[in-house]
Amino acid sequence: MHAIIVTDEAAGRAGMKLSERPEPQPAINDVVVQIHASGFVGTELTWPSTWTDRLTRNRTPTIPGHELAGVVTALGYGTTGLAVGQRVFGLADWYRDGTLAEYVAIEARNLAPLPDDIDFTVGASLPISGLTAWQGLMVHGRLRAGQRVIAHGAAGAVGSMVTQLGREFGAYVIGTGRASDRQMALDFGANEFVDLDNETLEDVGPVDLVFDVIGGEIGKRSARLIRGGGTLVSVVGPSEARPSDGAAIDFVVEADRAQLTEIVQRVRDGRLRTNIGTVAPFNDAVAALNTTKRINGKTIIRVRP
Repeated sequence: MHAIIVTDEAAGRAGMKLSERPEPQPAINDVVVQIHASGFVGTELTWPSTWTDRLTRNRTPTIPGHELAGVVTALGYGTTGLAVGQRVFGLADWYRDGTLAEYVAIEARNLAPLPDDIDFTVGASLPISGLTAWQGLMVHGRLRAGQRVIAHGAAGAVGSMVTQLGREFGAYVIGTGRASDRQMALDFGANEFVDLDNETLEDVGPVDLVFDVIGGEIGKRSARLIRGGGTLVSVVGPSEARPSDGAAIDFVVEADRAQLTEIVQRVRDGRLRTNIGTVAPFNDAVAALNTTKRINGKTIIRVRP
């Protein structure tokens, strides 16, 4: 099969190349999926799991990418809940070859059915952004109606999902970003917006929950805004930022079929809009993933026409 591979951590995305790799075989409880579309997160080439297995052994050449939408072509021994020919989408394991390829072997539990009226491109844009927002707000943040929430990066792939889900569940959402992000964040449902380059974050007053995708000094300043009993939820690694009287939770998103089903149903009925910044064909994937242009939203590679 054709796949994008990386072999040199120091080279980063510049070291990506299109190559021939063996088609994967399904292990116990796996399925093989013919990939139609794949998502990509720009930071994943800095993750240890991209380069080593769980025992820290080198596993290059590595196929990156972890989000997919496609069609099941084979079932491993003992696999239940999915069928050959079924449309699916989901989140691949961090330590296994990924989804920038024509086929992937993946645990069946990491996938959910993709409804016929949802395009593969849309399906591939949902797993990381949607699950990260859902888990950060509902599982770790324990969001409740009436709370005030800061959604950092509100025009981005994750932040736009945080904004929309926060509004759906009754929160007052304060989006942040650059000046050029203001209208997009408001279009996704933010009640107000703070330009972090030119406006003062502290002017928003006390909040109950901060969803941090930035970290650093912004994370520290955000923590000081959280009222007693509130929560700082972060996806940018352990931080020194902690509320004086609240919780700080750093988490890594996990695959969850039930949550994926909730997310895609919201896309079907119009409650949730995905945020796709760029769609590129497979043959142009390396160039698309190496662009220096700032893109709001998810980058999707269309593996099959």
